[in-house]
Amino acid sequence: MAIQRLDKVLGHLGVGTRKEIHKLARAGLVAVDGEVITDAAHKFDPTRSRIEVAGETLVYQAFFYLMLNKPAGYITSTKDPHGTPITALLPEECQRKDWMPVGRLDQDTEGLLLLTTDGELLHRLTHPRWKVAKRYYVELAAPATPEDVAVFAAGTLKLEGEALQPAQLYLSPDPHKVELVIHEGKFHQVKRMFAARGNQVTYLKRVAFGPLLLPPNLPTGESRELSPAEVQALYEAVDLPMRR
Repeated sequence: MAIQRLDKVLGHLGVGTRKEIHKLARAGLVAVDGEVITDAAHKFDPTRSRIEVAGETLVYQAFFYLMLNKPAGYITSTKDPHGTPITALLPEECQRKDWMPVGRLDQDTEGLLLLTTDGELLHRLTHPRWKVAKRYYVELAAPATPEDVAVFAAGTLKLEGEALQPAQLYLSPDPHKVELVIHEGKFHQVKRMFAARGNQVTYLKRVAFGPLLLPPNLPTGESRELSPAEVQALYEAVDLPMRR
């Protein structure tokens, strides 16, 4: 990796503003490989160095990943003048200006929403070419039928004249409550698929995205960082080497 300025590296790791970082350095609170660095413009390779701030060792990572259990009422955006963006839910230590939501959930849709700072990973996870599965729990106004299962699986359902990829609809003992797996992410797709079958979605929650499942112990509105195994599974799902 190319060498970078100390203030840029620490800013990327969320240590503070540029002014705050310069103040820390001048106070002798920043060390690289055991050497106190008072010049915030100092250049080094963060992937090959041990970084300490006020005695705490920082682990460098080029990209960040977060899982959010999105509640209804929030816009899938990091900045939106017409609603409350989902980043308003994140704790202070997770706030970043470079978060990007991976796909969208409607304002009234709940469930698993990924955020990342890796644009290439986001592109592959959301591009139809990679056919990343999205699983939804769906509640319906009218019961779903075996015919719905067949139509969705056949890939013959069209929205605005364009055929959708085959989708898997799973019925339950209560046909008003089903699960649907799709492999693309068109605008309001789940709601429009059922509307095309003469039905109406009354509640919608995403419970899985690719290899990731929404943890039952992650409360609505809460978020957590992805584990290394979860991050690796995402990259493997779209045939992308891990980017460090």
